[in-house]
Amino acid sequence: MNKTVRYVLAFGIALGAVIGRSAVAAQDPPANRSLERDKICTRCHDENDDKPILSIYQTRHGVRADERTPSCQSCHGESDLHVKNPQGTTPRPQPDVLYKGKNQTAPQAIVEVCLTCHTTASRAMWEGSQHASRNIPCTTCHQVHTPNDRVLTKATQPEVCFACHKTERAQTHRISTHPLDAGKMACSDCHNPHGSTGPKLLKKNNVNELCYTCHAEKRGPFLWEHSPVVDDCTNCHTPHGSNSTPLLKARLPWLCQECHSGDHGAAINSGANLSAGNATTVNGLQTQGAASPRAQAAGRACINCHSQVHGSNHPAGAKFQR
Repeated sequence: MNKTVRYVLAFGIALGAVIGRSAVAAQDPPANRSLERDKICTRCHDENDDKPILSIYQTRHGVRADERTPSCQSCHGESDLHVKNPQGTTPRPQPDVLYKGKNQTAPQAIVEVCLTCHTTASRAMWEGSQHASRNIPCTTCHQVHTPNDRVLTKATQPEVCFACHKTERAQTHRISTHPLDAGKMACSDCHNPHGSTGPKLLKKNNVNELCYTCHAEKRGPFLWEHSPVVDDCTNCHTPHGSNSTPLLKARLPWLCQECHSGDHGAAINSGANLSAGNATTVNGLQTQGAASPRAQAAGRACINCHSQVHGSNHPAGAKFQR
């Protein structure tokens, strides 16, 4: 190999190294810029701080390999008065945006800071949602500096929601509930806390559409449809918990009698018996005379006979009996 070729090769290697270092340098600033800005804060807010500030680097907000990672100033503002404290006051002036405590920044301002990054479709309905209308900021539910945000974990999420929704907490302790306490589902399986086009922050447009995501066998369409089922599942069921299985709003037959108010068509209610003053209704109550034990036993639980109460595809299923 002659000298000219060696010079060309050496120059190419050197140039490649320079280009490589330039490429790395070009990549470094986006990844490290936020870390350099963080040093302004972490020189004081270190492991000796009253709050576990540094644990943010164990969260998604602390992934320095991602150029989208925010710095402390991205969320708390530049906070020059807090950093420099020109008046030398104790305590220092608070940061521009404070997320907790009695001097907490206005809820709407907190939400605006969070929504500068968190702009996905699931949060598009925040404005006008029940939580927004009640001025509940993101940090009421979310913990930013902790590696395990309780509201993002299925097993612990209900306790975060129950801090406000105490009625629902009590209902989940009844004998018939969805498996929230077992950790098999969370509130966000049904609700979108950031806003929804459906009622009660539901993830779907209506109650039935949501219920069918799990209870697909109740969807139909059926040859014989039960009107209250097609209308709204909560006509009969209460979703958070009930003392009547399965999640019924009332015990049978009283639940059915909310719509079916007439006497059951048993033989004991024939015209002759009714004219004689003997009447037995579906709940087994009677006036004068002896009632049929069979009619009373069947009448106390409508689904003993009408087992296909959600709907039937059988040609003879008009009364939901098969």
